[in-house]
Amino acid sequence: MTDDRSAIEETPRIRCRDLSVLLHGQPILKSIHLDVYRRGVLAIIGPSGSGKSTLLRCFNRMLHGLPGIQISGYVYLDGSDIYTPSMDVVELRTRIAMVFQSPNPYPKSIFENIAYGPRLHGLAALQGQEDSIVETALRQAGLWNEVKDRLNEPATQLSQGQQKRLCIARILAIQPDVILMDEPCASLDPPSTSRIEQLIHHLSESIGIVLVTHLPSQAQRLSDQTAILHRGRLVEYGATQRIFRHPCHPITKVFIGRQYL
Repeated sequence: MTDDRSAIEETPRIRCRDLSVLLHGQPILKSIHLDVYRRGVLAIIGPSGSGKSTLLRCFNRMLHGLPGIQISGYVYLDGSDIYTPSMDVVELRTRIAMVFQSPNPYPKSIFENIAYGPRLHGLAALQGQEDSIVETALRQAGLWNEVKDRLNEPATQLSQGQQKRLCIARILAIQPDVILMDEPCASLDPPSTSRIEQLIHHLSESIGIVLVTHLPSQAQRLSDQTAILHRGRLVEYGATQRIFRHPCHPITKVFIGRQYL
């Protein structure tokens, strides 16, 4: 990780400007400004109910059109406003893919879980291409050696930690530009958590990752930038190491705790 991801000469992949969300007229997010770069990790942290998961879901329009939801402001992907009516939402969610808190493998074999997306999006026209894509994705997710002799078995028979890595492999197979991760280590034992964290660190060398976590320590270990939310507002945002060493906002100091300073 660098001390300041913004120093990279690349333009941001995602730009979020003046983003606000109302639910039945009540503010959930209030005028959020931040960027997601083409590689590295942006951690979104804050107290429960601060709007972390809501913000994450705004990046690929998962809230758009839901009853009672009003969204204003802008989210740009490579300069294009994702909330324009002409935006292809299926393509958008291929480019900005989501790993949910609870693993959600398809009720299919391990192989079919990975092959389904590339087949759907025309990335694998031949069986040999499918085989290669499946193996590559499982290797990238650190799962190949554990499942290579079980590819035709139901994915639901995997452990919870393996299922989470399978869901990450499933996303990697469609070659996204950004991966959104909502508490990817929730309910996992320490060894499984360690594997997921190692995977995030490795993937972030070549892809942008937005990580929602309730653990400041995990944000400090994994992220290049950190955004701290409180009651829907962005109270501090910048290079992770700066924020943890020299927090500016009183809420930041309270939330991350003296043990992290």
